[in-house]
Amino acid sequence: MADPLAFDSVEARKYFPTPVVVARLLNAAALNRELAAVILAREKAVAGTQHSNLGGWQSAWDLPAWGGPSVQMLLEGVKALASRMTADRAGKPVQIAWKLNAWANVNRHGHANEFHTHPGCYWSGTYYIDDGGAGDNPAFGGEFEMQDPRGVAPAMYAPNLAFAVNGTQSVGASELIRPQAGTMILFPAWLSHAVRPYTGERVRISIAFNLSV
Repeated sequence: MADPLAFDSVEARKYFPTPVVVARLLNAAALNRELAAVILAREKAVAGTQHSNLGGWQSAWDLPAWGGPSVQMLLEGVKALASRMTADRAGKPVQIAWKLNAWANVNRHGHANEFHTHPGCYWSGTYYIDDGGAGDNPAFGGEFEMQDPRGVAPAMYAPNLAFAVNGTQSVGASELIRPQAGTMILFPAWLSHAVRPYTGERVRISIAFNLSV
C-alpha cells in the first residue's frame, strides 16, 4: 500500500539540547599520582563532610587552599575548558573571570552519590583521578548518571516508546558515563546527576568543582 502522503523531504531536528562535555587529559598518569597522594593524605588527617555522598569521604569545598600545585594546574585547565565551551547568545567567545570551588572525593566498595544539582553555578564537573578499575570493568559500576532535565513526563504515557531520532532513546530516563582515570566531565550545574554504587575493591578518587561568574 502506498503512503497516503509523499514528502519531498523529512528532517528531524533536535532543539533544546543539553551539553555534556567529556574531555580526556593527555599524559594524565603523573598528575594523577600527585593528586592521589595529596588527597589520600588529606583523608587521613581531616574528617569528611556529608552532602550528596552515600558513604565515602568528601572534603570541604576548599580544595584549592590545600591541594598544592597539582590541584592548581588541574583547576586552571577546568577554567580553560569552561571558557572554551561558553559563548554569548550569538555564539561568539566571551572572556569570563570564573569563580571556582572544588572538593575531593574518595570512594570505596558500596559508596555512591544520590541525585542532586548544584544551585548558584553555571558549570559543574568531575575529574577522575583513579576509577578503581571501573574504567576497564563495567561490572564495578560507579557510573556518572544524568536524569533527563525534561523529567519523566515523556516516558509516563508509553514507557516502551521513544523517538526515531538518533540520540533520543533515553527520553524521560537517564544517561550513563562510565568513569575513567584522566577523564573530565563538564555539565550545566542545573542538570540532576548521581553516581551509581561502586562494587570494586580498590579506591576511587575524583575531584568535583563548580564554576560561577
